[in-house]
Amino acid sequence: MGMSVTLAAATEDDAERILKLQYLCFQEEAELYGDYSLEPLTQSLAALRAELAEGLVLVARLGEEVVGSARGTVGEDGTAVISGLMVHPRLQRHGLGGRLLAAIEERLAAERSADRYRLATGHRNERTLRLYRGWGYERVAVERVTGKRSVVTLEKVAVPVKEPVRV
Repeated sequence: MGMSVTLAAATEDDAERILKLQYLCFQEEAELYGDYSLEPLTQSLAALRAELAEGLVLVARLGEEVVGSARGTVGEDGTAVISGLMVHPRLQRHGLGGRLLAAIEERLAAERSADRYRLATGHRNERTLRLYRGWGYERVAVERVTGKRSVVTLEKVAVPVKEPVRV
C-alpha cells in the first residue's frame, strides 16, 4: 500500500528541505540555458527563511519527505506573485504541480485577498509553460535576462473563493 502526497503550509523546519529540493528541481532549467546562476540555484538559506516568514509557502509531502513546494505573496494592488513551484523529478507528470498551483491560488485568494495571479518561467521551459496555460494563464510579457535566456510572465484573474481552503 503506497502513501499519498499531502499538501500543507510550510514551517521553519522545512526550509533546508525546500532549498535542497529547489536545487534538484532547477537543474533541468539551468541546463536548458547553460546558466547555473539562476536565482533558485543560488538562493541562500537565510533568503528562503525570509520568504517563509513573509509569504505563503506550501509543501507537498510524501511521508516525511518534501517532494514539492510553491510560494506566493500578494501586493497592495491585489496581485499575487507565485514563485518556486517545483515537484521532485521522480513525481513529475502526475498532477502534483497542478495540485500545488491550485492550492496556492486558493489560499492566496482566501487568506490574502488576491484578485489576480502572476508567475514567470524561462522561455524554453515548454513543460511549465504548458502547465500554466492549461490552468488559464496568459502571457503578458517577455523580458530578455541574458543573451540566452528570456523570462515569460503570465497572468490570470482570480476566481472568487466561496469558502476557506484548508491545507
